[in-house]
Amino acid sequence: MQPDLQAIAQKIREIARAEILSRFERVGYEFKADGSVLTEADLAANQSITDYLQAIHPEIPLLSEEMEAEQQEKLLQEAPVFWCLDPLDGTSNFASGIPLFATSLALFNDGQVVLAITYDPVRDELFTASLGQGAYLNGQRLHCHKIGFQLAHAVALVDFKRLPKLMQWVLLEHTPYGSQRNLGASTLEWVWMATNRGHVYLHGGMKLWDLAAGTLILAEAGGYSSGIDGNPVSLTQLANSSVVASPDPDLFKHWLSFLQTYNDNV
Repeated sequence: MQPDLQAIAQKIREIARAEILSRFERVGYEFKADGSVLTEADLAANQSITDYLQAIHPEIPLLSEEMEAEQQEKLLQEAPVFWCLDPLDGTSNFASGIPLFATSLALFNDGQVVLAITYDPVRDELFTASLGQGAYLNGQRLHCHKIGFQLAHAVALVDFKRLPKLMQWVLLEHTPYGSQRNLGASTLEWVWMATNRGHVYLHGGMKLWDLAAGTLILAEAGGYSSGIDGNPVSLTQLANSSVVASPDPDLFKHWLSFLQTYNDNV
């Protein structure tokens, strides 16, 4: 049975509001072995979504950020069809009282994302996409459009973590864009590009669950993305993948060209 995107999206919204938004500014946090933040909300949302997906589609396994790395790698290598879940992206924001976080879910089929959901519970914004069927925000079709000005005037969403050292220095000392932001939630940064919020995007390295849904949502909205090397964003590895993106084809081309000039990782 084909998963019902709209029904699943509404359930994700319901769970995120119950398990995440209800705990915002009300729970403490701890640190995982890799130094990242973990809260009660991450675990509660992860469990509720896992239980729901197993109940409606027991034949489809789930790869979650909260699983052990060995389990994640085994599933990625052996399962042609699987869910990929980030129950709470932007946990550091959530734990710090910053209202920028989201829940994100993608369905993979033979190495390709075919369904995508990203939900922002603070703004009650539900982003969905189905391969070849467009991207939507709260039921309204998303369309990326040309920005109409040069890179020098663009608002850039940039996460400096994991960027090549030379690139970091150039972006700080010889800034090519007008101004810069960092949301601290990769899944939101993808969908903000799809809604023309910001003009260019750069992340030095994100995990599969950070980018899975976003790649499809942005592409179905008509946007553009690649790695810093210009190759398609990787959907076949758990290791960090770099991301360059824009809703505008000309800005994307100029932004990527600028970055590749200062990529000392090649």
